Amino acid sequence: MEEIVYLNGVMLPVSEAKISAMDYGFLYGYGLFETMLARSGAVFRIDSHLTRLAKSAERLGIAVDIAVIRKAVIDTLEVNGLRDARVRLAISIGEGSLVPDPRSCAGITILVAAAKYKPYPDEYYERGFRVIISSIRRNSQSPVTAMKTANYMESLLARQEAKASCVDDALFLNEKGQLAEASTSNVFLVSNNLLKTPRQESGILPGITRDVILELSLKTGIIASEEDIHLEELPDAAEAFLTNSILGIMPVTYLNGTAIGGGRPGPITRRLMSVYNDLVIKETGQPDS
Repeated sequence: MEEIVYLNGVMLPVSEAKISAMDYGFLYGYGLFETMLARSGAVFRIDSHLTRLAKSAERLGIAVDIAVIRKAVIDTLEVNGLRDARVRLAISIGEGSLVPDPRSCAGITILVAAAKYKPYPDEYYERGFRVIISSIRRNSQSPVTAMKTANYMESLLARQEAKASCVDDALFLNEKGQLAEASTSNVFLVSNNLLKTPRQESGILPGITRDVILELSLKTGIIASEEDIHLEELPDAAEAFLTNSILGIMPVTYLNGTAIGGGRPGPITRRLMSVYNDLVIKETGQPDS
């Protein structure tokens, strides 16, 4: 059965969904997106995702109706008969003139697509990701760094670097040489039993799962802080892990070929993985798969 997508108020087979050649999301990357996890038919932390989208849209001058978008997300899951799914929501400022001028765009484009959720195999969480430091630098001063924009070229290039190096992912440093984030996820370190993650001013996207981990650390008695993290701290970390909505918590066990914490997920990482998975089940219901 062909996948059905939501496009500008209409449910369509994906083969029939067409976006204008003059859409600014395509021409200039003038748009935003969210990737969300649905379990048992409920989207985990959908309010947080839509709030982040709305804040960024306001900054970009894209008028959005969050109630309409929320319904579009739920309806897309239902029409595709999906309960455990990866949901991709994308918006752009819409169709405009060929001469770049966002004021020429008359109405926004909204696309929602969903596919069956396929988690990483358990062995990945047991062995952890192997990562490298990307040659690309995040710009902590860029106004779009904190927004999940349609211009994802840096992240895609970093992922290509990782693939070429036969590892799972790549970490960005910012222009100051401080740790920022991974290609599609936030990063945490454990040092001296303290949980640390780069602060937003380091040039990161403030991830939804990142916020959940900081919330859970308070509830579980783990001391956590957001701070500047320098490159030399990474090899000496006792533990490290990545977070995003699809990965959840993914341990990092090797950096540039050197083991972190003996090359195995550490106790704090494992504890947070457990309480995070419990929280997803609590807020969405028992997983169907």
